[in-house]
Amino acid sequence: MEMMKVITMRKSTRSYKIAQISDEALNKIINSGCAAPVGNGAYDTVHLSVIQDYDYLNKISKTAANIFGNPDANPLYGAPTLIIVSGLPNKQIPNVELANAACIIENMSLAATDEGIGSVYILGAIAAFHADKELLNALNLPDGFIPVSGVALGYPTEPLTQEREVKRNITVHTMK
Repeated sequence: MEMMKVITMRKSTRSYKIAQISDEALNKIINSGCAAPVGNGAYDTVHLSVIQDYDYLNKISKTAANIFGNPDANPLYGAPTLIIVSGLPNKQIPNVELANAACIIENMSLAATDEGIGSVYILGAIAAFHADKELLNALNLPDGFIPVSGVALGYPTEPLTQEREVKRNITVHTMK
């Protein structure tokens, strides 16, 4: 698919079918994340956790919903796959793990769109891992790594067919 078409088709999907994405599509999405730029090329400071276990996803969702005071909410939107991006904080470059995660997730979201798979950036549900050590320990992260953000993935209940018009919604100041 043409890059601008993929960019204009990508949207935050908040309703998914109950079907696992194919291993082939998942591998393309993961490989796209692994191709993202990472601060100083330090790929050993990021870690991906792919979660497709329904019970574990449900526990993450319920824990996050309770943290935010809405036990009926579904912060993972019923997605059958969640990829958590964890990072190793760096004192010399504060918050680089956040920038790395954003680049990785954007690459994965665009690759998912190209495969007809919906995605949504997950940030709030990360609080579940900080509140529940059992959830955190299940990620089996390397020492010092913390969950930073994630992307929920799955086949959307409504297909990704509508392209958006490209608008400059961000103020741009050019200095020459």
